[in-house]
Amino acid sequence: MIELRPFSQLGGAHHGWLNAKHHFSFADYHDPKRIHWGRLRVWNDDEIAPNSGFPPHSHQDMEIITYVRQGAITHKDNLGNEGRTEAGDVQVMSAGTGITHAEYNLEAETTKIFQIWIIPEERGGEPSWGAKPFPKDDRAGRFVVLASGYASDTEALKIRADARLLAATLKAGQTADYMLGNQRKGYLVAAKGRIEVNGIPADARDGLAITQEEAIKVTALEDSEVILVDAA
Repeated sequence: MIELRPFSQLGGAHHGWLNAKHHFSFADYHDPKRIHWGRLRVWNDDEIAPNSGFPPHSHQDMEIITYVRQGAITHKDNLGNEGRTEAGDVQVMSAGTGITHAEYNLEAETTKIFQIWIIPEERGGEPSWGAKPFPKDDRAGRFVVLASGYASDTEALKIRADARLLAATLKAGQTADYMLGNQRKGYLVAAKGRIEVNGIPADARDGLAITQEEAIKVTALEDSEVILVDAA
């Protein structure tokens, strides 16, 4: 089963410096049918104005992944971590027992991100942060794991959840396959381009909630960049 969730129907809010769309209930947006998708709790589509951002605030007991679609995001936290993550790359933060962080767009252009929260396997644990650039050629025409809770994904950033985040870049006409498994839940969004997923067309930033589909076939109708979460 695949449920298309058009971008135009997502909840959201415009705060001037931040234009946010929410695939799931978040902040003042509440939809009882869209609280979470398995362990996937939040997928926010954020556009952050230049020289602005999220001031210091705290989290605990959540795995938070930021996928940068355009521009760059600069991170600082109370553990002393600092870093700048550019378009096409990801950063991960395990909030654990608690972490205070800030995320700023210090660029001259609007920064666009997907902010993805996944419920961890266990509460607590030492908080941590990490980021990694991923060679874009590695994901050309196929899905590549960028963040994972599995030790077998040795090149991916580590999260403490029964989940993976994957990305693929496809030229028009190319396809990429992924075996989800019939006990898993997938959530897929094209950061750009137009795609078909098992024959269902979707535009950029539409969400596709997937279940009971062991094999996922993504076909690019135009040059596309695709992000997928595979979660329990």
